[in-house]
Amino acid sequence: MGQTPFTLWLLSTSSLFIFNRGVSAFVPATQIHHRHSPSIRVPPLLSSSPSSSDANSLSSSSKFKDYPVQLKINQDVLKDVTKDTKLVGSIDQGTSSTRFIVFTDKAQILASAQVEQTQYYPSKNVGWHEHDGLEIWHRTVTCMTTIAKQLEALKDENKIPSTCQISGIGITNQRETTIAWNAETGKPYHKAIVWDDVRTSAIARQLANTKVDRFRKQTGLPVASYFAGTKVRWLIDNVGDLRRDLQDDNQREKVRFGTMDTWLLYQLTGTKKATFDKNNNSGDTVPNVGGIFATDVSNASRWLFLDIRKVQWDPKLIRKICNMDIPLDCFPSVCPSSHLFGSVSFTAVPGMEGVPLAAVLGDQQAALFGQCAFQKGESKNTYGTGMFLMMNTGTELVTSKAGLLTTLAYQIGTDGPVHYALEGSVAQCGSVIQWLRDKLNLISAAKESDELALLTESNDGLYFVPAFSGLFAPYWRSDARGCIVGMTSTHHKGHICRAALEAAAYQAREVFDAIYSDSNVPLYTLRVDGGGTQSKLLMQFQADILGVPVEKPLIMETTALGAAFAAGLATGVWKDLDEIQKFWKVSETYTPQMKSAERQELWNGWKKAVDRSLGWVEPESLAGSVRRRTVFARLRIRLKRARRRAGIRARKFFASQTEY
Repeated sequence: MGQTPFTLWLLSTSSLFIFNRGVSAFVPATQIHHRHSPSIRVPPLLSSSPSSSDANSLSSSSKFKDYPVQLKINQDVLKDVTKDTKLVGSIDQGTSSTRFIVFTDKAQILASAQVEQTQYYPSKNVGWHEHDGLEIWHRTVTCMTTIAKQLEALKDENKIPSTCQISGIGITNQRETTIAWNAETGKPYHKAIVWDDVRTSAIARQLANTKVDRFRKQTGLPVASYFAGTKVRWLIDNVGDLRRDLQDDNQREKVRFGTMDTWLLYQLTGTKKATFDKNNNSGDTVPNVGGIFATDVSNASRWLFLDIRKVQWDPKLIRKICNMDIPLDCFPSVCPSSHLFGSVSFTAVPGMEGVPLAAVLGDQQAALFGQCAFQKGESKNTYGTGMFLMMNTGTELVTSKAGLLTTLAYQIGTDGPVHYALEGSVAQCGSVIQWLRDKLNLISAAKESDELALLTESNDGLYFVPAFSGLFAPYWRSDARGCIVGMTSTHHKGHICRAALEAAAYQAREVFDAIYSDSNVPLYTLRVDGGGTQSKLLMQFQADILGVPVEKPLIMETTALGAAFAAGLATGVWKDLDEIQKFWKVSETYTPQMKSAERQELWNGWKKAVDRSLGWVEPESLAGSVRRRTVFARLRIRLKRARRRAGIRARKFFASQTEY
């Protein structure tokens, strides 16, 4: 490490946990200084930062919030690195943080860097959730440069050979989170709308017109606020600059829509625009321009715009959902998941110049790939912010009749077939524990939920339905809201914590049953991953309520690993899926211990609790709310234009008086 001033914690004999304190060769999140502060001209209604005094500002401050870089080096893996070792990088852009992880060709983690990102919950709009696209790009650069400098330091210390290089990089991302930007300036028009944001519920309801499966035949998806297409519609309806550019024949070709994979790929392969104000020393991130504008099949299938049989954008779907014609050039090219997209530009990430960008996968498809579920009928369940159970259906497209999503799983190379999957998406999982910690203050750390839950042997009739943003699969009910039912005076916070954990397992069973109903393929085991698997109580209860064994893999970072596997296939690190399959091993197995009568009794109680959560938000009030916001936004735009015209006339008048 030389004389670099780090604070170190020894986690185990095999790894170091390093917090960067900001005065070192490794650049923390707030020490990468850039020159340009982006802003957009939108109605004050759209101010998305609760702490911002400037309603028109895209960013909440001139510098992003200071989050420490969390760097880990696996000392045991480091010892095994030789001159023949090949490395693969993985950008894991999630809801709560962004990470860059380096794997060896033995699928072992050598190093990782992680930085949290700000969550924006506009105070005047319940259920809205936003991210700052420039901040996410900033965090990505921070993580990648931290790792690049660490690898160089290890080479200087002769701990790894100087010939050891990263062969390729894969990107995996939070799906459906949607951003729009201008290709000429590189600046976003608005903050990114996060996948679990509910602002488009009324838009989805109006589009469906009581037929939620209106577009399912073409897209495999119900009409819901969850998907990127409804977010695009909201941005068009509510962001004045964006709508004006789309209506201007000379500007519309400069509009870009994308999910976070597309945004990062564009930034990684782009260059700084030379015409930015050189006198701007505000320390803000400068966006790139001219980058590769593409996505992969797994992310493209989450828009409501893609014909999943032809694997092409459908202009008719776009017109119906967006209520206007939008050039297909405004949407990214759809490519295979394992594919040479391009390489990191020489100005994007210092120390990573020229490294191939060789894979893109949506996070849940990446987890399926990382779990080596390559065969038809193999499945996985991820317990993250939300929860996602996915089953590979091979090259067969299975249309769901039980409320599941038919989605594209992956495609390996341009000549490879497209693989499909059935998916059940649950909005709230780990976020429920965060809610107990941050909103109710019942716990101070996530692990306390397990400790409190173990104070009681059962839920004693208390159920927690976490429908904070409605219920996703298999219900797709945006009118549902969270509820805790069955309470008595004998219940305590331990019961609430247990009910919160058990809710994830109940929701997984709902999806589990729906998959069997659609595919008629019984699931004999469930492979799991994600942060929720750290709860032994949850994993055992999951096995009990399903009645099948639950298996945890040896390598838990399956999402990042899946993107690395796909990138390694494209760059020749691994030759085929059979070679990759050998890396998957079980670390823990939970077997069912609950009697069938008890299982059924608990299940009946859950179903009653779900019934209580439905119908809490009236459709008319949701629709009216969106209509009012849209009308007020347009009125503000018109008022702003009128003021501008009045100002121009006034200046001309006074100028003429002065001349006279």
